[in-house]
Amino acid sequence: MTSHSAHKDKPFLGFGLGLRTDHYAAIMADKPPVDWFEIISENYMVPGGKPLYHLDRVRADYPLVMHGVSLSIGSTDPLDRDYLAALKALAGRIEPRWISDHLCWTGVNGQNMHDLLPLPYTEEAIAHVVARVQQVQEFLGRPLLLENLSSYITYTASAMPEWEFFNEICRRAGCLMLLDVNNIYVSAINHDFDPLDYLDGLDGTRVWQIHIAGHSQSAAGRMLIDTHDMPVREEVWALYAEALRRFGPVSTMIERDDNIPPLAALLDELQTARDTAAGAGVYFD
Repeated sequence: MTSHSAHKDKPFLGFGLGLRTDHYAAIMADKPPVDWFEIISENYMVPGGKPLYHLDRVRADYPLVMHGVSLSIGSTDPLDRDYLAALKALAGRIEPRWISDHLCWTGVNGQNMHDLLPLPYTEEAIAHVVARVQQVQEFLGRPLLLENLSSYITYTASAMPEWEFFNEICRRAGCLMLLDVNNIYVSAINHDFDPLDYLDGLDGTRVWQIHIAGHSQSAAGRMLIDTHDMPVREEVWALYAEALRRFGPVSTMIERDDNIPPLAALLDELQTARDTAAGAGVYFD
């Protein structure tokens, strides 16, 4: 196992949840013991109305981070300047601790595939993404966190493992990592690699946030699918503990985007995250 020391300036927010409309009322009424919330940026990139009303109320009581799904940092289409302007405006409104998006492409030639699609792991793709990340960071005036995907295909052109690709982009671009532990596990099963090799291949000083989520098996049973519609599985909790042993305290958040249970059920799962961290010998101030 390779040991990586935590970045001395890495902020630790604690244990958070995704902010979902199903839970607005309970959050406002009960002020639950959640350390922070992550929002889907695009849900609040609007001129006004109820989304921003609720967002402002939550922001008054909790730290927030922004997580996008539409940056398409790997596309060959030009960066969407209108999108970036709206993203920056939202950040100015709520002052998030950071902004993240996915290491992927979502469309090309103006066509949005409405999916998070993987890139070939090549030197050419690294250079392309690094240049675009640097442009985004310059525009936003802050570092970007990139998230690793769950993937269901591979490219014959790939010349390196995913973790080397991910690590090298973040190193060259000067950006940070949102490490999705469930995605590592899903891709490891789908593509037959050791998820511990993935963890060992990363620069832990750049891992500023962790996602944990549930997954499902495909109908044919041939692969796992990152569905975010079930509780976190034991195998993913075990991998999360391994990540913390390598990287130390990392702000951790549970994603749930479908089949959303009452908030109390997610608070129980959040306690499991705290217990898993303690069991891994990682203690949080």
